[in-house]
Amino acid sequence: MSKKKQEEIEDNVNTENPNNTATEESKEERAEDANEVSTLKADLAELNDKYLRLYSEFDNFKRRTARERIELMQSASREVILAMLPVLDDFERAEKSMEASTDIEAVKEGVKLIQHKMKSVLTQSGLQALDSIGKDFDVDFHEAVTKIPAPTEELKGKVVDEVERGYLLKDKVIRFAKVIVGE
Repeated sequence: MSKKKQEEIEDNVNTENPNNTATEESKEERAEDANEVSTLKADLAELNDKYLRLYSEFDNFKRRTARERIELMQSASREVILAMLPVLDDFERAEKSMEASTDIEAVKEGVKLIQHKMKSVLTQSGLQALDSIGKDFDVDFHEAVTKIPAPTEELKGKVVDEVERGYLLKDKVIRFAKVIVGE
């Protein structure tokens, strides 16, 4: 059989066969499905790329934030130390003058001035001393060392004496006051 005749027979079969249209429709559906699958694969690749970039960016952010926090802590302590250096210099000068001085009152006055200067530097850095004597005992600020019988009725449950002063740094307790409570 010649090729031409064979093609004619196939054409006749294709036109006479009603299932042939179903085959063409299924081919079209498969082509659409293939296009949809390729589109979904492209979308998945794009979303995966975005996810990886976002994850990498977040990881870099965490590292940078941790590094900045460390630098901030170091610079904050640096500033406090720089502010304390003049106080240290004053102590060294006082030590030298105490060796040669015979006037005890002048030495006491010098030490009081240095103490005042140190308190001033610490106050400027945000340090506050807690006043505890005569106030109600509060576990948020006080640590009870012992309890004694209250000298008066109004001192029951209140701080009678302070063994060690407590301090706040920018409204946060950094050292609890060690106190004696009346009962």
